[in-house]
Amino acid sequence: MSKRALVVQAMLGISCLVLAATAQGQAPAGSTGECKDGSYTSAPSKRGACSGHGGVKEWYTESKTPATAAPATTKAAGPAPAPAAAPSKSATKSTDMPTTAAAGGGPGKVWVNTSSKVYHCPNDRWYGKTKNGEYMSEAEAKAAGNHPDHGKACG
Repeated sequence: MSKRALVVQAMLGISCLVLAATAQGQAPAGSTGECKDGSYTSAPSKRGACSGHGGVKEWYTESKTPATAAPATTKAAGPAPAPAAAPSKSATKSTDMPTTAAAGGGPGKVWVNTSSKVYHCPNDRWYGKTKNGEYMSEAEAKAAGNHPDHGKACG
């Protein structure tokens, strides 16, 4: 049997298991969640588990996992740890950009991102807003070896 035929046969087998479990009102063994389109996932975490299936409809907790699933590990009894404070937005995103342009720009000036060697025109959303940069004329930017954003010169 060809590799493609084996894959198709395996997929059909899985589909039949899912349909049989759904008809009986229970999730297939090893399922960790149900997707919004009615399919099941065995992904280890909720993040991305049902991408392409409309998202997660229900994520099974230890008490909802099917009886045939592997038993969950248990912790020693004690107080539950306090939830960690959510990190600030700026702490989680390393590419934060200022909302206002740096002072010093104007007509005839481009903003050169000195880290990437890309320059931005006054009507560009990154004009004056990258972390490292400086204003100069477009001719100076080109002479210094910089190139326009997406290959589009300002002139």
